[in-house]
Amino acid sequence: MTAKALKRALAEQLRESMLEQNITKVAMAARMETSRSQVDRLLDPDNLNIQFDSLMRAATAVGKRVEIRLVDERIAA
Repeated sequence: MTAKALKRALAEQLRESMLEQNITKVAMAARMETSRSQVDRLLDPDNLNIQFDSLMRAATAVGKRVEIRLVDERIAA
């Protein structure tokens, strides 16, 4: 999975969680103790410049947690 595809998936999951819980961008920023513009950057699928701690705070703000793991590359046969 490319970084852009991963960011797109994460942004979509955050957006869906916010919609399900009726959390506005302003409320999300307050929960994360950050600015609304930072929330906009997190939700922008094309902005790859996010910090891991921001992603973790966003996940916590919607009652989720982040899981990251390394997997072996598949060897082409």
